[in-house]
Amino acid sequence: MSPTATSRPVATAPPLPSPAPSARDPFFDNAKYLAIVLVAVGHAWEPLTHTSRTALALYLTVFTFHMPAFILMSGYFSRGFDFTPAKIKRLVTGVAVPYLVFQTGYILFQHWAEDDAPPDPFTLTNPWYLNWFLAALFVWRLTTPVWQVLRWPVPIAFAISIGAMVAPHTGPDFDLMRVLQFLPFFVIGLRMKPEHFALVQKRWVRIAAVPVFACAITVAWFLAPRIDSGWFYRNDAVQDLHQPLWTAPVMGLALFGCAAVLTAGFFAWVPRRRTWFTALGAGTISGFLLHGFVIKMSRWWGWYDAAAWVRQPVGMVVVTALAVIMITVLCTAPVRRVLRFALEPRMEWAFRR
Repeated sequence: MSPTATSRPVATAPPLPSPAPSARDPFFDNAKYLAIVLVAVGHAWEPLTHTSRTALALYLTVFTFHMPAFILMSGYFSRGFDFTPAKIKRLVTGVAVPYLVFQTGYILFQHWAEDDAPPDPFTLTNPWYLNWFLAALFVWRLTTPVWQVLRWPVPIAFAISIGAMVAPHTGPDFDLMRVLQFLPFFVIGLRMKPEHFALVQKRWVRIAAVPVFACAITVAWFLAPRIDSGWFYRNDAVQDLHQPLWTAPVMGLALFGCAAVLTAGFFAWVPRRRTWFTALGAGTISGFLLHGFVIKMSRWWGWYDAAAWVRQPVGMVVVTALAVIMITVLCTAPVRRVLRFALEPRMEWAFRR
């Protein structure tokens, strides 16, 4: 089995870098929690998409914008990155170390849990499943100073993204295809300011987001049997999707436009005040990385085939509720404390004073 394979290849939404504790904005913590809920729910829906057109429409709608929203916020919080020792230390302990720990953990887990498949080879350069985003974030953040000094960073990022869509031999190392295709969202995040997020919080935007999402789901329902979901994962070139070269700029810009509109609608609905789930936004990294084990077990151990009702409408409701509960628990403070050695290690011994 390939390291990122599921019954459908997925682009998984990741944890986000957070501002310093003293400067935490409840808006972004709320956004991170709600987005990670969409990640878990989308993964829980995926097996249902093979037998339910409605599930597939909802799944495609979520996968249109949840990654762009996460990556845009990642770019926003990377604006101050430079090559000072403190920033490099944070990059190593907050991104590189979790990548190494969970890359090892995921592969060992596959060796133990998936009995009917050969064990995946151990590799540090081919991110396994959810780990692709940590590899991407490491690369994006290292390039931040470059984007900060370019005169036209966003058009250049789009040119690179479209170029990747026609380069089938990019290779699997560090999931470079996704790194390049999702790059414009990170660069746009680098250029954003607080007033841009305040703009989408206007009342008329919140109201307009309702018909926008309703229209998106309706369009997805009609397109579901006809469109290749691989377009939404950004891990294939157009040649791999058996499409002509001219579809790269057309579909690239079309997907960007849809993602931009739905992302704006998502941020419009995010509460700006503190809520009961605000504190959970600080724990999205643990929820993100841990829920992958549960998602994989549900496929490998046939949970969705345990009873016929699971693939009925009532099953979708139950699966959704369980996914929300699971990801909420995994984002709580006790879970974060248990995993601090892997997710937030101090590692003073590894750095020069």
